[in-house]
Amino acid sequence: MTGMRHETPEHRSVRRRPSPGPRPADMEQALARVGPRLRELRQRRGVTLAALSEATGISRSTLSRLETGQRRPTLELLLPLSQAHQVPLDELVDAPDVGDPRVRLKPRTVHGSTVVPLTRQPGPLQTYKMVIPASRATPDPRVHEGHEWLYVLAGRLRLVLGDHDVVLGSGEAAEFDTRVPHWFGSTGNGPVEVLSIFGSQGERMHVRARTRRDGAG
Repeated sequence: MTGMRHETPEHRSVRRRPSPGPRPADMEQALARVGPRLRELRQRRGVTLAALSEATGISRSTLSRLETGQRRPTLELLLPLSQAHQVPLDELVDAPDVGDPRVRLKPRTVHGSTVVPLTRQPGPLQTYKMVIPASRATPDPRVHEGHEWLYVLAGRLRLVLGDHDVVLGSGEAAEFDTRVPHWFGSTGNGPVEVLSIFGSQGERMHVRARTRRDGAG
C-alpha cells in the first residue's frame, strides 16, 4: 500500500525508559543524615561551635540546630560548612547513588594525611582508614570529646597520650579517651597506615575476650 513506511529492525526506534531519579524518601533520609555528619566532622576536627561560627559566619544557634536536625540544611548553609570542614559538598550531603550498590570511597586530605571514611551511615561509631606521611612526625597534642581506637595496618605509629609516648607496630592497637591530650603520627622513618574507629563520648569499641569457660567443650 502506498503511504505506508516499512521500518526495518535497524531503523526501528527503541524507546528506553528513563532512569528513575532519587525517590523523595531517599532524599529525605539523605538530608536527615546531614546533621549527624556535620557534628561528627566538627568533633573529629576538635572544633567548637563558636570557632566554626566565626569561620563560616553562621550563628552558633543555627549550627546547633543543623547538627541536631532541627534546621533543614540548605545550599546557602552547606557551602561555607563544606569549605570550613574541607570536604566536597556531595560528601557532606551524601545523596544516594540510585541503582548502584557499589560503595565509592572518597579520600580527603586532613592535616597532610589521607583519610578515607569507611562508614557510610551516621552513627555513634565512625571508621576511617588513614595514611599518615613520614613528614607528620612532630607531636601536637590536642583534646576533644570522644573515644578512639587505633589499629596499625602497616608501618610504625607514634602515639603521644598524656605522659605516655609509645610506638606501635603493624598488628598492634590502642584505645583512649580523646579528652586526654593526644597526638599520633609517623615515627619519621616512613608512612604509616592506620584503621581508626572514632566514637562520641561514652561510645567505645568493645572487644570481647574469649575466656577459658567459653572455650570449654
